[in-house]
Amino acid sequence: MALFVICSALLGGVLVWYSQTYAFTWDEGFHLLAAQLIAHGKKPYLDFAFAQTPLNAYWNAFLIRIFGESWRAIQAVDALTTTAAVILAADFLRTRFKEWGAASLAAVVILAAANNKTVIFGTIGQAYAVGLLLVVLAFRLTVAAVGRDRKMFAGLAGLFAGAAAGSTLLTGLVAPTLLVWMVFCSPRGKRLSRPAAFVAGAAVALLPLFLLFAQSPGRVIFDVFRYHMFYRRSDWPGATRHDLEMFAAWIDSPQALVLGILAAAGLWFITRRSGWDLARRREFYLCCWLSLAIALYVSTAHPTFTQYYLFAIPFLAILSAVGLFAVSAQLGMKRPLWPTLSICLLVCLGLAKEIYERRDDRSWQDMETIARKVVEVTSAGASLSADEHIYFLTHRTPPLGNEYISSHKLRLPPALSEFVHIVPQPEIDRRIAAGDYATVQTCEDDDWIKERKLAELYRQKAELAECAVFWDWAGGKP
Repeated sequence: MALFVICSALLGGVLVWYSQTYAFTWDEGFHLLAAQLIAHGKKPYLDFAFAQTPLNAYWNAFLIRIFGESWRAIQAVDALTTTAAVILAADFLRTRFKEWGAASLAAVVILAAANNKTVIFGTIGQAYAVGLLLVVLAFRLTVAAVGRDRKMFAGLAGLFAGAAAGSTLLTGLVAPTLLVWMVFCSPRGKRLSRPAAFVAGAAVALLPLFLLFAQSPGRVIFDVFRYHMFYRRSDWPGATRHDLEMFAAWIDSPQALVLGILAAAGLWFITRRSGWDLARRREFYLCCWLSLAIALYVSTAHPTFTQYYLFAIPFLAILSAVGLFAVSAQLGMKRPLWPTLSICLLVCLGLAKEIYERRDDRSWQDMETIARKVVEVTSAGASLSADEHIYFLTHRTPPLGNEYISSHKLRLPPALSEFVHIVPQPEIDRRIAAGDYATVQTCEDDDWIKERKLAELYRQKAELAECAVFWDWAGGKP
């Protein structure tokens, strides 16, 4: 167990370190601002546009109330949450695959936690970390519900699977997959009671969404469903080509290739050579079904992104650890040390390369520099047009409709736009031209700035971290 413990502690430390230094994605600002607004008493959908399911935002709001309005605390918690998810996935092998003992557990830890997507997206304030932990918990409890004949475990599995979907729609197919497996693998006399407990648990987890729906069905349906089905590709003429590039991205990823090849080898070993009983094999087959269900489901998102496949990584890592044993056994290797170290070294080198290449990317520290400038030049109570990160860092409530900057690209009928709290870009441009904002901060490119004539409308300008701050409106005090 020493190797397993060392790997877990080391990678947990790496995730926390990364969360405090380089961890940053652009969309995270929207999620943290939503949590901040909730902490201040506002409700998603009802008071501002929020094109996500709400549980992760409420979780972040809870962390804000405990630790204050800081991105650092949220990202540190997310790093530990991701670490816990990986350890739970590795622990699945503890009683089911003892051929290589701690070496197999260490392989799961490295293959899952040192994956580029796990480190980059499992350490930020979006729903990846929470969703990852919840789907692994749901998987473990589903297996326990069938193996130990515990109805309570089935209810908890449904609770966590429902909470995962309530945190991010990217996990939406996890609950149905687990439910079908539970029905199929349960004896005839248990094929109603366990699934019923599972469904009841999922319903409890989604209760916050149901309560918001009861208060404003139209807003919730638009933000959670209609936005994703009809409007995500608005003002994105190359979205289809982008999707095709994402589908083919695994070809250029050594980590993805290693996971895929070893997972296939593991599945072959389990099916053909393991000699395990059916119940044990079915538990590993569930890892395969979850991986496929998640991968196929997130591929239907338009546009899709490679990080969406993150939720399949723990289950692929489990199969890959078995595959590493199978390949090594076929090659006549009887000791686990060198095969495990070789694969772990390859994965870790890929991670180190990714972190090195991202060293000069925009960071929260850059956004803090911009926020300090905005505070310096904008008087208290003055109207501000800014990116979500700046509202969060300056603790300023954005003007209505500015809570989700990406929604500005939508062109909705005026009545619907007002109903769902979305202000289209032409209206934002009109407000800028009219001097409604004392300060305008943007990280858009020079063409965007020139189109809105910001350099002519404002006398003062500062450029920081490839972003710009404009203030002192030329037409007088707004």
